[in-house]
Amino acid sequence: MAWAPSRSRAASDADTAKSERAPKPVRPRRNPLSLVVRFVAMVFAFAFMVAFAVILARLTLEPSPASVDLTHTNLHPGASLKLYLDQPEMRDAIRQIGGNILLGVPFGILVPVIAPKTRGILRILLLTAVVMLLVEFAQGALVEGRAFDIDDVILNTSGALIGYLLLGRRLSRAVHKPAKKA
Repeated sequence: MAWAPSRSRAASDADTAKSERAPKPVRPRRNPLSLVVRFVAMVFAFAFMVAFAVILARLTLEPSPASVDLTHTNLHPGASLKLYLDQPEMRDAIRQIGGNILLGVPFGILVPVIAPKTRGILRILLLTAVVMLLVEFAQGALVEGRAFDIDDVILNTSGALIGYLLLGRRLSRAVHKPAKKA
């Protein structure tokens, strides 16, 4: 017959094993000054995002009655870019393409600071594309002298990617860095 520990012995062994387990790690505390700095950074980022939204709305959602005959909907990626580049004045092409790229840069910088869970290239690209698609739909459907242009979405999203890679990722990590372990 094989030896088997009694119930009281097994229970005692289980209690010993539980008491020998590593204690729960203590959650490190943040420095109160770092919390204040983080809060101030978030408030500034939010304020800049509101300002960006106002500028975006003014640039994209104000009617342009003089442009009614010039605007057309573009659903073919690259078609508007080709038209811009075929213009006799290269300055106009640079202004149009560069302006759309620059319009996306603040989005790539500010969104990861305000919402750290959006940090990541794919998340930023997806979020920017969705927001810019909504802006373009509103332009095409509601605003006189404006039209939907898929190239604008592509350029704005490219600008957000540039902003994220140059500054947004670093700022977000600086503001939302994990607490140091004690």
